[in-house]
Amino acid sequence: MKLHDLSPRPGSTKARKRVGRGVGSGKGKTAGRGMKGQQSRSGVALNGFEGGQMPIYMRLPKRGFKARNSKTHALVNLGRLSAAIDAGKIEAGNINPDTLMAAGLVRRPKDGIRLLAKGDAPKNARITVTGASKAAIEAIEAAGGTVTLTGPSKDESGAA
Repeated sequence: MKLHDLSPRPGSTKARKRVGRGVGSGKGKTAGRGMKGQQSRSGVALNGFEGGQMPIYMRLPKRGFKARNSKTHALVNLGRLSAAIDAGKIEAGNINPDTLMAAGLVRRPKDGIRLLAKGDAPKNARITVTGASKAAIEAIEAAGGTVTLTGPSKDESGAA
Protein backbone atom coordinates (compact mmCIF):
# COMPACT_ATOMS: atom_id res chain seq x y z
CA MET A 1 0.00 0.00 0.00
CA LYS A 2 1.28 3.46 -0.90
CA LEU A 3 0.18 6.97 -0.03
CA HIS A 4 -1.55 7.48 -3.35
CA ASP A 5 -3.67 4.36 -2.70
CA LEU A 6 -5.22 5.81 0.46
CA SER A 7 -8.75 7.18 0.31
CA PRO A 8 -11.53 7.69 2.84
CA ARG A 9 -14.10 4.94 3.35
CA PRO A 10 -17.04 5.11 0.92
CA GLY A 11 -19.81 7.29 2.34
CA SER A 12 -17.67 8.82 5.10
CA THR A 13 -17.17 12.15 3.31
CA LYS A 14 -19.73 14.33 1.61
CA ALA A 15 -19.13 17.32 -0.64
CA ARG A 16 -20.59 20.59 0.62
CA LYS A 17 -23.66 22.02 -1.07
CA ARG A 18 -22.56 24.73 -3.53
CA VAL A 19 -25.25 27.38 -3.55
CA GLY A 20 -26.02 29.87 -6.27
CA ARG A 21 -24.84 27.65 -9.16
CA GLY A 22 -27.86 27.53 -11.43
CA VAL A 23 -31.58 26.98 -11.00
CA GLY A 24 -31.34 23.26 -11.69
CA SER A 25 -29.04 22.60 -8.75
CA GLY A 26 -31.82 23.04 -6.20
CA LYS A 27 -30.03 25.92 -4.46
CA GLY A 28 -29.65 28.27 -7.38
CA LYS A 29 -30.97 31.79 -8.00
CA THR A 30 -31.48 33.04 -4.41
CA ALA A 31 -29.17 30.40 -2.88
CA GLY A 32 -31.68 29.38 -0.20
CA ARG A 33 -32.00 32.91 1.20
CA GLY A 34 -35.54 33.58 0.06
CA MET A 35 -36.50 36.76 -1.75
CA LYS A 36 -35.58 40.34 -0.83
CA GLY A 37 -34.87 41.73 2.61
CA GLN A 38 -32.09 42.20 5.11
CA GLN A 39 -31.33 38.54 5.58
CA SER A 40 -30.93 37.93 1.88
CA ARG A 41 -28.06 40.43 1.79
CA SER A 42 -24.51 39.71 2.90
CA GLY A 43 -23.14 41.00 6.19
CA VAL A 44 -26.24 40.42 8.32
CA ALA A 45 -25.74 40.15 12.09
CA LEU A 46 -29.02 39.96 13.94
CA ASN A 47 -27.93 38.38 17.22
CA GLY A 48 -30.22 39.58 19.98
CA PHE A 49 -32.47 41.58 17.65
CA GLU A 50 -36.15 40.80 18.22
CA GLY A 51 -37.84 42.77 15.48
CA GLY A 52 -38.13 46.08 17.31
CA GLN A 53 -39.50 44.51 20.51
CA MET A 54 -37.41 45.10 23.64
CA PRO A 55 -34.79 42.30 23.57
CA ILE A 56 -34.70 39.79 26.41
CA TYR A 57 -31.22 40.84 27.53
CA MET A 58 -32.62 44.34 28.11
CA ARG A 59 -35.85 43.12 29.77
CA LEU A 60 -34.12 41.03 32.42
CA PRO A 61 -32.71 42.74 35.54
CA LYS A 62 -28.98 43.03 35.97
CA ARG A 63 -27.64 41.96 39.35
CA GLY A 64 -24.31 42.15 41.11
CA PHE A 65 -20.94 43.65 40.43
CA LYS A 66 -17.53 42.14 39.67
CA ALA A 67 -14.58 44.39 40.37
CA ARG A 68 -11.85 44.33 37.71
CA ASN A 69 -9.06 44.31 40.26
CA SER A 70 -10.55 41.62 42.54
CA LYS A 71 -8.18 38.88 43.61
CA THR A 72 -8.79 35.13 43.85
CA HIS A 73 -6.87 33.31 46.53
CA ALA A 74 -6.23 29.62 46.99
CA LEU A 75 -7.77 28.66 50.33
CA VAL A 76 -6.22 26.37 52.96
CA ASN A 77 -8.05 25.38 56.15
CA LEU A 78 -6.18 24.75 59.41
CA GLY A 79 -7.64 21.25 59.65
CA ARG A 80 -6.14 20.19 56.32
CA LEU A 81 -2.86 21.81 57.28
CA SER A 82 -2.62 19.93 60.58
CA ALA A 83 -3.64 16.66 58.84
CA ALA A 84 -0.80 17.14 56.34
CA ILE A 85 1.65 17.76 59.19
CA ASP A 86 0.44 14.63 61.01
CA ALA A 87 0.81 12.60 57.79
CA GLY A 88 4.40 13.82 57.40
CA LYS A 89 3.84 15.70 54.13
CA ILE A 90 4.92 19.04 55.65
CA GLU A 91 7.24 20.04 58.45
CA ALA A 92 5.62 22.41 60.93
CA GLY A 93 8.79 24.47 61.27
CA ASN A 94 8.66 26.19 57.89
CA ILE A 95 5.41 26.33 55.90
CA ASN A 96 5.34 28.54 52.80
CA PRO A 97 3.50 28.50 49.44
CA ASP A 98 6.11 26.21 47.87
CA THR A 99 5.78 23.56 50.58
CA LEU A 100 1.97 23.77 50.43
CA MET A 101 2.05 23.15 46.68
CA ALA A 102 4.56 20.30 47.04
CA ALA A 103 2.35 18.64 49.67
CA GLY A 104 -0.72 18.90 47.42
CA LEU A 105 -2.73 21.22 49.68
CA VAL A 106 -2.78 23.91 46.97
CA ARG A 107 -2.92 23.11 43.28
CA ARG A 108 -2.06 26.58 42.00
CA PRO A 109 -1.50 29.69 44.11
CA LYS A 110 -3.62 32.05 41.92
CA ASP A 111 -3.23 35.54 43.49
CA GLY A 112 -1.88 34.11 46.75
CA ILE A 113 -2.73 31.65 49.49
CA ARG A 114 -5.18 32.52 52.25
CA LEU A 115 -5.38 30.64 55.54
CA LEU A 116 -8.82 29.98 57.06
CA ALA A 117 -9.69 28.87 60.60
CA LYS A 118 -11.74 25.72 59.95
CA GLY A 119 -10.34 22.81 61.95
CA ASP A 120 -7.69 22.47 64.66
CA ALA A 121 -4.52 24.54 64.45
CA PRO A 122 -1.19 22.72 64.22
CA LYS A 123 1.25 23.06 67.14
CA ASN A 124 4.33 25.29 66.84
CA ALA A 125 3.84 26.03 63.13
CA ARG A 126 5.66 28.86 61.37
CA ILE A 127 3.52 29.79 58.38
CA THR A 128 4.17 32.31 55.60
CA VAL A 129 1.11 33.05 53.42
CA THR A 130 -0.41 35.94 51.48
CA GLY A 131 -3.39 36.34 53.79
CA ALA A 132 -5.12 34.81 56.79
CA SER A 133 -8.36 35.34 58.68
CA LYS A 134 -8.18 36.84 62.18
CA ALA A 135 -9.54 33.63 63.68
CA ALA A 136 -6.84 31.57 61.92
CA ILE A 137 -4.06 33.85 63.18
CA GLU A 138 -5.42 33.71 66.73
CA ALA A 139 -5.75 29.91 66.62
CA ILE A 140 -2.18 29.41 65.39
CA GLU A 141 -0.73 31.84 67.93
CA ALA A 142 -2.72 30.11 70.70
CA ALA A 143 -1.15 26.80 69.59
CA GLY A 144 2.34 28.33 69.88
CA GLY A 145 2.94 29.15 66.22
CA THR A 146 3.46 32.27 64.14
CA VAL A 147 1.89 33.61 60.94
CA THR A 148 3.80 35.89 58.57
CA LEU A 149 1.70 37.71 55.97
CA THR A 150 3.25 38.66 52.64
CA GLY A 151 0.37 40.66 51.20
CA PRO A 152 0.70 42.68 47.99
CA SER A 153 0.96 45.98 49.90
CA LYS A 154 4.07 44.73 51.72
CA ASP A 155 5.69 43.57 48.47
CA GLU A 156 5.10 46.92 46.75
CA SER A 157 6.46 48.94 49.68
CA GLY A 158 9.56 46.74 49.87
CA ALA A 159 10.31 47.10 46.16
CA ALA A 160 10.05 50.90 46.13
